[in-house]
Amino acid sequence: MVEEPAIAIPDELERSFRDHHGLVFRTACRITGNAADAEDVLQTVFLRLLRRGRSAEVLENPESYLRRAAINASLDVIRSRQANAEVELTETPAAFASSHGGDLRQALARAMGQLKPRAAEIFALRFLEGFSNPEIARMLRISQVLVAVIVHRTRQQLCKELRPFLGGRS
Repeated sequence: MVEEPAIAIPDELERSFRDHHGLVFRTACRITGNAADAEDVLQTVFLRLLRRGRSAEVLENPESYLRRAAINASLDVIRSRQANAEVELTETPAAFASSHGGDLRQALARAMGQLKPRAAEIFALRFLEGFSNPEIARMLRISQVLVAVIVHRTRQQLCKELRPFLGGRS
């Protein structure tokens, strides 16, 4: 039996994983709605860093980079699930528990999967991660006005999609 050679993991990447794996996992779990998908996102984010030959330590702001990478990878999971017609989301977070339960969570995931990547990222940072508009503007290196406009338009679009769950309100 031939053993596969071990992959050499740079110390910086290992340190970044230790320091930030919880952040990546929590971010992914909030967006995907379940731990199994969040684990996949966690692996994807750090494998991408390994393949690119750079670690979060050498990046200017590793926490911001990794949070954004987790959001984008989570949205990829949601989009691929939609493409495969597998929209079953389990382990509904308490924040979305209502009379509609998982239905609202599924509808939100579908609606977020339809957003443009930048809009989905800003929505997730604002409403799922709890960052303010000025903080998001600094993270993404865009103006606060642009963040506010994207947040407003995204909320309008999502309200249209989720109107049946909001009792017809917008």
